[in-house]
Amino acid sequence: MTGDFESKLRGGEFVITAEISPPLSIDPEHLLQKAMPLARLADAVNITDGASARVHMSALAAAGILVHHGVEPVLQLTCRDRNRIALQSDLLGAAALGVRNLLILTGDDPSAGDQPETKAVFDLDSRKLIETAVKIRDRQELPNGRKVAGRADFFIGVADTPLDPPAGWAPVSLQNKIAAGAQFAQTQFCMDAAIVRRYMNRLAEEGIAERLFVLIGIAPLPSARTALWMREHLPGSIIPDRLIDRLARAADPKAEGKGICIELLQELAQIPAVTGAHIMAPRNHNAIAEVIAEFRGAQHSVAR
Repeated sequence: MTGDFESKLRGGEFVITAEISPPLSIDPEHLLQKAMPLARLADAVNITDGASARVHMSALAAAGILVHHGVEPVLQLTCRDRNRIALQSDLLGAAALGVRNLLILTGDDPSAGDQPETKAVFDLDSRKLIETAVKIRDRQELPNGRKVAGRADFFIGVADTPLDPPAGWAPVSLQNKIAAGAQFAQTQFCMDAAIVRRYMNRLAEEGIAERLFVLIGIAPLPSARTALWMREHLPGSIIPDRLIDRLARAADPKAEGKGICIELLQELAQIPAVTGAHIMAPRNHNAIAEVIAEFRGAQHSVAR
């Protein structure tokens, strides 16, 4: 059985995922206030797992709440905080809750968070966790051979960082993740469509475009200052100077940032091998639904 997100990708649709961080709250309503505006707009909603090495509502619990309210989640699972026993238990729990989509991540170092004295675990790396999820799904067993009752329909994703590929560059890390069982990738911010084209051409040359669905990370940038901060503090982010200049000159930077994001969605939808976009909006998550709605509306107008 597949979820709508996987089915749309396999059907050749250009999909859009959105990312939210669970609140620092016990009240499910606070989560739903962030997630429900994305219902019927985003094809799936990523739930971050201790993003920036800070405490939030459990990602697994949050994903289960979204399933209950009819929103398809992508559960992010990091290797930072749990040993293999806890991670395997969470995979079983995710399947039991109806959570199919996983994004397997290493996780931010705790030194970057607000409790830097935290001890990181990293019992497994992301490749080993992918292999564990695959074994539970395909063989109904844990890595130690113990049988698992029931069935998990995991659709397994990984993170990727686009770049302007230099001569001789090979996507070794991505190839290793695919070999472990990755089926889709969501990337770091890449706000330059020309670089995306060159990057995807290189992946196509390596045969990756035929084996992996790739969703490019973009953002509705609210200001030039935020764009500069993201470029400097979020490793691998590509935000060209020309976009920062547009934001700096704009009378309404937030509106300009949304317009830039919609333009990028339109460009990405025309790039072969780009199967979708992943919209993240640090400190500006309310803009995500507006961007998707405007993009979808423009698509429907053209189709008519």
